[in-house]
Amino acid sequence: MSKSLGNGVDPFDMVEKYGADSLRYYLTTDGSMGLDLRFDEVKLTSTWNFVNKIWNASRFVLMNIEDLKEIKFESLKSEDKWILSKFEKLVKTVTKHMDKYEFNLAGKEIYDFAWSYFCDYYIEIAKFSLDDNNTKSVLCYVLEGILKLLHPFMPFVTEEIYQMLPVKDSESIMISEYPKYDKKLVFKEEEVIDDDLEFIKNFRNVKAENNIGKELKVLFDGEVNDLVIKMLKLQEAIISDKLDIKSYRVVSNSIKATIYFEKEESDEDKALREKEIESLKASIQRRENLLANPNYVNKAPQNIVELDRVKLAEEKRKLEELLK
Repeated sequence: MSKSLGNGVDPFDMVEKYGADSLRYYLTTDGSMGLDLRFDEVKLTSTWNFVNKIWNASRFVLMNIEDLKEIKFESLKSEDKWILSKFEKLVKTVTKHMDKYEFNLAGKEIYDFAWSYFCDYYIEIAKFSLDDNNTKSVLCYVLEGILKLLHPFMPFVTEEIYQMLPVKDSESIMISEYPKYDKKLVFKEEEVIDDDLEFIKNFRNVKAENNIGKELKVLFDGEVNDLVIKMLKLQEAIISDKLDIKSYRVVSNSIKATIYFEKEESDEDKALREKEIESLKASIQRRENLLANPNYVNKAPQNIVELDRVKLAEEKRKLEELLK
Protein backbone atom coordinates (compact mmCIF):
# COMPACT_ATOMS: atom_id res chain seq x y z
CA MET A 1 0.00 0.00 0.00
CA SER A 2 1.25 3.46 -0.83
CA LYS A 3 0.02 6.81 0.47
CA SER A 4 1.17 8.59 -2.71
CA LEU A 5 -0.63 6.08 -4.94
CA GLY A 6 -3.74 6.31 -2.79
CA ASN A 7 -4.26 2.55 -2.79
CA GLY A 8 -4.49 2.07 0.97
CA VAL A 9 -7.25 -0.04 2.51
CA ASP A 10 -9.09 1.19 5.59
CA PRO A 11 -9.26 -1.74 8.05
CA PHE A 12 -12.51 -0.40 9.51
CA ASP A 13 -14.14 -0.71 6.08
CA MET A 14 -13.03 -4.35 5.93
CA VAL A 15 -14.31 -5.01 9.47
CA GLU A 16 -17.65 -3.47 8.53
CA LYS A 17 -17.87 -5.65 5.43
CA TYR A 18 -16.42 -8.98 6.61
CA GLY A 19 -16.17 -8.80 10.40
CA ALA A 20 -13.19 -8.35 12.72
CA ASP A 21 -12.48 -12.09 13.02
CA SER A 22 -12.26 -12.57 9.25
CA LEU A 23 -9.76 -9.70 8.94
CA ARG A 24 -7.71 -10.84 11.92
CA TYR A 25 -7.52 -14.45 10.71
CA TYR A 26 -6.55 -13.34 7.20
CA LEU A 27 -3.84 -10.91 8.34
CA THR A 28 -2.28 -13.36 10.80
CA THR A 29 -2.32 -16.49 8.67
CA ASP A 30 -1.89 -15.41 5.04
CA GLY A 31 1.69 -14.17 5.17
CA SER A 32 4.91 -15.96 6.14
CA MET A 33 7.04 -14.66 9.00
CA GLY A 34 9.41 -11.91 7.86
CA LEU A 35 7.71 -11.35 4.50
CA ASP A 36 5.41 -8.56 3.35
CA LEU A 37 1.74 -9.38 2.88
CA ARG A 38 0.02 -8.49 -0.39
CA PHE A 39 -3.53 -7.58 0.64
CA ASP A 40 -6.16 -9.44 -1.39
CA GLU A 41 -9.86 -8.90 -0.74
CA VAL A 42 -10.71 -12.13 -2.57
CA LYS A 43 -8.76 -14.06 0.06
CA LEU A 44 -10.54 -12.10 2.79
CA THR A 45 -13.84 -13.19 1.27
CA SER A 46 -12.62 -16.80 1.48
CA THR A 47 -11.83 -16.30 5.17
CA TRP A 48 -15.31 -14.86 5.73
CA ASN A 49 -16.73 -18.04 4.16
CA PHE A 50 -14.61 -20.09 6.57
CA VAL A 51 -16.00 -18.19 9.57
CA ASN A 52 -19.52 -18.87 8.28
CA LYS A 53 -18.67 -22.55 7.83
CA ILE A 54 -17.54 -22.80 11.45
CA TRP A 55 -20.64 -20.94 12.66
CA ASN A 56 -23.09 -23.12 10.70
CA ALA A 57 -21.35 -26.37 11.69
CA SER A 58 -21.38 -25.25 15.33
CA ARG A 59 -25.10 -24.50 15.18
CA PHE A 60 -25.76 -28.03 13.91
CA VAL A 61 -23.60 -29.58 16.64
CA LEU A 62 -25.08 -27.45 19.44
CA MET A 63 -28.62 -28.28 18.31
CA ASN A 64 -27.86 -32.00 18.66
CA ILE A 65 -25.88 -32.06 21.93
CA GLU A 66 -28.17 -29.90 24.08
CA ASP A 67 -28.79 -32.75 26.54
CA LEU A 68 -25.12 -33.74 26.92
CA LYS A 69 -24.09 -33.68 30.60
CA GLU A 70 -20.49 -34.88 30.39
CA ILE A 71 -18.02 -36.06 27.78
CA LYS A 72 -17.58 -39.83 27.91
CA PHE A 73 -15.75 -42.07 25.44
CA GLU A 74 -17.07 -45.53 26.36
CA SER A 75 -17.76 -47.46 23.17
CA LEU A 76 -16.29 -45.53 20.27
CA LYS A 77 -17.11 -46.47 16.68
CA SER A 78 -14.39 -46.59 14.02
CA GLU A 79 -15.45 -43.21 12.63
CA ASP A 80 -15.28 -41.66 16.14
CA LYS A 81 -11.76 -42.98 16.58
CA TRP A 82 -10.89 -41.64 13.12
CA ILE A 83 -11.84 -38.01 13.86
CA LEU A 84 -10.26 -38.14 17.33
CA SER A 85 -7.00 -39.42 15.82
CA LYS A 86 -7.05 -36.68 13.19
CA PHE A 87 -7.73 -34.04 15.85
CA GLU A 88 -4.93 -35.17 18.16
CA LYS A 89 -2.46 -35.10 15.27
CA LEU A 90 -3.73 -31.61 14.42
CA VAL A 91 -3.08 -30.44 18.00
CA LYS A 92 0.47 -31.80 17.83
CA THR A 93 1.20 -30.10 14.49
CA VAL A 94 -0.44 -26.76 15.35
CA THR A 95 1.37 -26.56 18.70
CA LYS A 96 4.69 -27.09 16.91
CA HIS A 97 3.92 -24.29 14.42
CA MET A 98 2.66 -21.90 17.11
CA ASP A 99 5.82 -22.42 19.17
CA LYS A 100 7.83 -21.37 16.11
CA TYR A 101 5.52 -18.40 15.32
CA GLU A 102 4.58 -20.05 12.03
CA PHE A 103 1.05 -18.68 12.18
CA ASN A 104 0.43 -19.18 8.45
CA LEU A 105 1.15 -22.91 8.72
CA ALA A 106 -0.88 -23.25 11.92
CA GLY A 107 -3.81 -21.45 10.31
CA LYS A 108 -3.69 -23.68 7.22
CA GLU A 109 -3.68 -26.88 9.31
CA ILE A 110 -6.68 -25.73 11.38
CA TYR A 111 -8.53 -24.58 8.24
CA ASP A 112 -8.03 -27.90 6.43
CA PHE A 113 -9.06 -29.99 9.42
CA ALA A 114 -12.11 -27.91 10.37
CA TRP A 115 -13.43 -27.53 6.82
CA SER A 116 -12.78 -31.00 5.40
CA TYR A 117 -12.42 -33.58 8.15
CA PHE A 118 -14.85 -32.15 10.70
CA CYS A 119 -17.48 -30.15 8.77
CA ASP A 120 -17.58 -32.05 5.48
CA TYR A 121 -16.93 -35.61 6.68
CA TYR A 122 -17.47 -36.25 10.38
CA ILE A 123 -20.64 -34.17 10.73
CA GLU A 124 -22.11 -36.04 7.73
CA ILE A 125 -21.11 -39.35 9.32
CA ALA A 126 -22.46 -38.32 12.74
CA LYS A 127 -25.97 -37.79 11.32
CA PHE A 128 -26.42 -41.57 11.36
CA SER A 129 -25.92 -41.83 15.15
CA LEU A 130 -26.98 -38.53 16.74
CA ASP A 131 -28.81 -40.41 19.54
CA ASP A 132 -25.55 -42.01 20.67
CA ASN A 133 -23.86 -40.30 23.64
CA ASN A 134 -20.45 -41.27 22.27
CA THR A 135 -21.17 -39.39 19.04
CA LYS A 136 -22.40 -36.38 21.02
CA SER A 137 -19.29 -36.49 23.21
CA VAL A 138 -16.97 -36.64 20.19
CA LEU A 139 -18.81 -33.76 18.47
CA CYS A 140 -18.54 -31.61 21.60
CA TYR A 141 -14.92 -32.53 22.32
CA VAL A 142 -13.66 -31.86 18.78
CA LEU A 143 -15.70 -28.67 18.34
CA GLU A 144 -14.40 -27.30 21.63
CA GLY A 145 -10.85 -28.17 20.54
CA ILE A 146 -11.26 -26.42 17.17
CA LEU A 147 -12.59 -23.31 18.92
CA LYS A 148 -9.59 -23.22 21.26
CA LEU A 149 -7.11 -23.64 18.40
CA LEU A 150 -8.87 -20.88 16.43
CA HIS A 151 -9.31 -18.50 19.36
CA PRO A 152 -5.98 -16.63 18.93
CA PHE A 153 -7.02 -15.89 15.34
CA MET A 154 -10.82 -15.50 15.81
CA PRO A 155 -11.47 -14.31 19.37
CA PHE A 156 -15.05 -13.07 19.03
CA VAL A 157 -16.77 -15.89 17.10
CA THR A 158 -15.01 -18.61 19.09
CA GLU A 159 -15.94 -17.03 22.45
CA GLU A 160 -19.59 -16.74 21.44
CA ILE A 161 -19.82 -20.37 20.30
CA TYR A 162 -17.84 -21.57 23.33
CA GLN A 163 -20.38 -19.96 25.68
CA MET A 164 -23.13 -22.10 24.09
CA LEU A 165 -21.38 -25.44 24.64
CA PRO A 166 -23.29 -27.62 27.12
CA VAL A 167 -20.01 -29.05 28.48
CA LYS A 168 -16.83 -26.94 28.72
CA ASP A 169 -13.81 -26.70 31.00
CA SER A 170 -14.04 -22.98 31.84
CA GLU A 171 -16.44 -20.06 32.02
CA SER A 172 -14.58 -18.32 29.17
CA ILE A 173 -12.47 -19.63 26.32
CA MET A 174 -9.90 -16.90 27.10
CA ILE A 175 -8.96 -18.60 30.37
CA SER A 176 -9.49 -22.20 29.27
CA GLU A 177 -6.57 -24.56 28.71
CA TYR A 178 -5.07 -24.74 25.22
CA PRO A 179 -5.45 -28.27 23.71
CA LYS A 180 -2.68 -30.73 24.51
CA TYR A 181 -1.77 -33.78 22.42
CA ASP A 182 -3.19 -36.99 23.91
CA LYS A 183 -1.61 -40.13 22.48
CA LYS A 184 -4.37 -42.28 24.01
CA LEU A 185 -6.86 -40.81 21.53
CA VAL A 186 -4.88 -41.87 18.45
CA PHE A 187 -6.21 -45.14 16.99
CA LYS A 188 -5.29 -47.55 14.20
CA GLU A 189 -8.78 -47.26 12.69
CA GLU A 190 -7.75 -43.96 11.11
CA GLU A 191 -6.39 -45.64 7.95
CA VAL A 192 -9.53 -47.76 7.48
CA ILE A 193 -11.87 -44.76 7.52
CA ASP A 194 -9.48 -42.79 5.31
CA ASP A 195 -9.85 -45.53 2.70
CA ASP A 196 -13.64 -45.61 3.10
CA LEU A 197 -13.84 -41.86 2.51
CA GLU A 198 -11.53 -42.11 -0.50
CA PHE A 199 -13.84 -44.72 -2.01
CA ILE A 200 -16.93 -42.59 -1.27
CA LYS A 201 -15.32 -39.60 -2.99
CA ASN A 202 -14.35 -41.71 -6.03
CA PHE A 203 -17.84 -43.23 -6.19
CA ARG A 204 -19.53 -39.82 -6.18
CA ASN A 205 -17.14 -38.52 -8.83
CA VAL A 206 -17.90 -41.46 -11.16
CA LYS A 207 -21.63 -40.90 -10.67
CA ALA A 208 -21.36 -37.18 -11.43
CA GLU A 209 -19.06 -37.59 -14.44
CA ASN A 210 -21.32 -40.19 -16.07
CA ASN A 211 -24.73 -38.79 -15.07
CA ILE A 212 -25.59 -41.98 -13.21
CA GLY A 213 -29.05 -41.89 -11.62
CA LYS A 214 -30.58 -43.42 -8.51
CA GLU A 215 -31.56 -46.62 -10.33
CA LEU A 216 -27.96 -47.87 -10.22
CA LYS A 217 -26.91 -51.29 -8.96
CA VAL A 218 -23.59 -52.00 -7.23
CA LEU A 219 -21.52 -55.16 -6.99
CA PHE A 220 -18.75 -55.10 -4.37
CA ASP A 221 -15.65 -57.31 -4.59
CA GLY A 222 -15.87 -58.77 -1.07
CA GLU A 223 -17.00 -57.25 2.22
CA VAL A 224 -17.46 -53.50 2.67
CA ASN A 225 -17.81 -51.25 5.71
CA ASP A 226 -21.41 -50.40 6.63
CA LEU A 227 -20.40 -46.73 6.73
CA VAL A 228 -19.81 -46.75 2.96
CA ILE A 229 -23.26 -48.21 2.29
CA LYS A 230 -24.98 -45.67 4.56
CA MET A 231 -23.21 -42.60 3.21
CA LEU A 232 -23.77 -43.59 -0.41
CA LYS A 233 -27.37 -44.73 0.33
CA LEU A 234 -26.82 -48.12 -1.30
CA GLN A 235 -29.00 -50.22 1.00
CA GLU A 236 -31.35 -51.17 -1.86
CA ALA A 237 -28.76 -51.11 -4.66
CA ILE A 238 -26.36 -53.91 -3.72
CA ILE A 239 -26.41 -57.05 -5.92
CA SER A 240 -24.51 -60.33 -5.76
CA ASP A 241 -24.10 -61.15 -9.47
CA LYS A 242 -22.83 -59.33 -12.55
CA LEU A 243 -25.29 -57.63 -14.90
CA ASP A 244 -25.06 -57.53 -18.67
CA ILE A 245 -25.42 -53.75 -18.95
CA LYS A 246 -23.08 -50.77 -19.00
CA SER A 247 -20.70 -50.78 -16.02
CA TYR A 248 -18.29 -48.38 -14.29
CA ARG A 249 -15.39 -49.39 -12.05
CA VAL A 250 -14.73 -47.64 -8.70
CA VAL A 251 -11.76 -48.46 -6.47
CA SER A 252 -9.75 -47.23 -3.49
CA ASN A 253 -6.82 -48.96 -1.79
CA SER A 254 -8.87 -51.82 -0.34
CA ILE A 255 -12.42 -51.36 -1.68
CA LYS A 256 -13.43 -52.33 -5.21
CA ALA A 257 -16.86 -52.17 -6.78
CA THR A 258 -18.69 -52.07 -10.10
CA ILE A 259 -21.59 -49.71 -10.75
CA TYR A 260 -24.20 -50.95 -13.22
CA PHE A 261 -26.36 -48.32 -14.85
CA GLU A 262 -27.83 -47.94 -18.30
CA LYS A 263 -30.32 -45.28 -19.31
CA GLU A 264 -32.31 -45.29 -22.54
CA GLU A 265 -31.07 -42.33 -24.53
CA SER A 266 -33.58 -39.79 -25.79
CA ASP A 267 -33.01 -37.93 -29.07
CA GLU A 268 -31.91 -34.93 -27.01
CA ASP A 269 -29.41 -37.06 -25.05
CA LYS A 270 -27.98 -38.47 -28.28
CA ALA A 271 -27.60 -35.00 -29.78
CA LEU A 272 -25.79 -33.75 -26.67
CA ARG A 273 -23.51 -36.80 -26.69
CA GLU A 274 -22.66 -36.29 -30.37
CA LYS A 275 -21.92 -32.63 -29.70
CA GLU A 276 -19.61 -33.52 -26.81
CA ILE A 277 -17.85 -36.17 -28.95
CA GLU A 278 -17.17 -33.64 -31.71
CA SER A 279 -15.94 -31.09 -29.19
CA LEU A 280 -13.57 -33.64 -27.61
CA LYS A 281 -12.23 -34.75 -31.00
CA ALA A 282 -11.46 -31.14 -31.94
CA SER A 283 -9.76 -30.47 -28.60
CA ILE A 284 -7.71 -33.70 -28.82
CA GLN A 285 -6.57 -32.81 -32.34
CA ARG A 286 -5.56 -29.31 -31.21
CA ARG A 287 -3.57 -30.59 -28.21
CA GLU A 288 -1.86 -33.31 -30.26
CA ASN A 289 -0.77 -30.73 -32.85
CA LEU A 290 0.46 -28.47 -30.07
CA LEU A 291 2.46 -31.22 -28.34
CA ALA A 292 3.92 -32.33 -31.68
CA ASN A 293 5.36 -28.84 -32.15
CA PRO A 294 9.00 -28.79 -30.87
CA ASN A 295 8.94 -25.00 -30.46
CA TYR A 296 6.02 -25.21 -28.06
CA VAL A 297 7.33 -28.21 -26.12
CA ASN A 298 10.84 -26.76 -25.71
CA LYS A 299 10.00 -23.09 -25.14
CA ALA A 300 6.73 -23.08 -23.20
CA PRO A 301 6.87 -23.42 -19.37
CA GLN A 302 7.21 -27.11 -18.53
CA ASN A 303 4.29 -27.08 -16.09
CA ILE A 304 1.99 -25.79 -18.87
CA VAL A 305 3.24 -28.47 -21.29
CA GLU A 306 2.72 -31.17 -18.67
CA LEU A 307 -0.78 -29.87 -17.98
CA ASP A 308 -1.60 -30.19 -21.69
CA ARG A 309 -0.39 -33.80 -21.63
CA VAL A 310 -2.57 -34.61 -18.61
CA LYS A 311 -5.62 -32.95 -20.19
CA LEU A 312 -5.03 -34.80 -23.45
CA ALA A 313 -5.02 -38.15 -21.63
CA GLU A 314 -8.22 -37.18 -19.78
CA GLU A 315 -9.96 -36.15 -22.99
CA LYS A 316 -8.98 -39.39 -24.73
CA ARG A 317 -10.31 -41.41 -21.80
CA LYS A 318 -13.58 -39.48 -21.81
CA LEU A 319 -13.95 -39.86 -25.59
CA GLU A 320 -13.40 -43.60 -25.29
CA GLU A 321 -16.18 -43.77 -22.68
CA LEU A 322 -18.60 -41.81 -24.88
CA LEU A 323 -17.90 -43.98 -27.91
CA LYS A 324 -18.69 -47.25 -26.10
